[in-house]
Parts: sequence; structure tokens; C-alpha cells
Amino acid sequence: MNAWAYLGVAIVAEVIATSALKASSGFTQLVPSIVVIAGYGTAFYCLSLALRSVPLGVAYAIWSGAGTALIALIGVVLYKQKLDLAGIAGIGLIVAGVLVLNLFSRSATH
Repeated sequence: MNAWAYLGVAIVAEVIATSALKASSGFTQLVPSIVVIAGYGTAFYCLSLALRSVPLGVAYAIWSGAGTALIALIGVVLYKQKLDLAGIAGIGLIVAGVLVLNLFSRSATH
């Protein structure tokens, strides 16, 4: 698997773990708590593998930005949380930043 695939797996695992963190109710629910631990373990392991090739700043910006946007979407869809216009704009800017890094920055290829 290449570094970008590892980064993708790290993002998905982190999003799953963070979603389960809410369901764990402060680690009082066993199954969601196990998902949190396994998810974050997988996320950090895959992120460490991605960092063999992807620069730290680029990898972290993509990992955290994509994760933030996905968690906000999950919050709206699964947990019925509301986003106001400022929240939507902010998340849009995060997504735009991730896209700019991936599509236009030469930093991502070094």
C-alpha cells in the first residue's frame, strides 16, 4: 500500500474512533470504547506509515482537515447536530485547504 492509501486509512480510522468516542459515554460503554481504542491505534499506526513518504506538515494538515470535515458531517447526519452558516463556511474553507494542498502544492510531493 502506498503512503497516500495509508493516510486515507488513517483518516477513516480516526473518524470512526471519534464517532465512537461520543457513543462510548466517557468510556462507560464497552463496545464503543473498544472501537475508540482500536480506531485511534489504527489511525496513528497508518499515519506513521504515511509519514515515511509524505511530509509531516502536509500529512497532518490533510489528516486533521479531512477528519474535521467528516466528523462535522457525521455530527449533522447521525447526531442531528445543527451547523450554522459560519460553521458551514469554516468547514468549506478546511476542505478547500485540503484540496489546495493536494492539487496545487509541490510540498505534498517532497
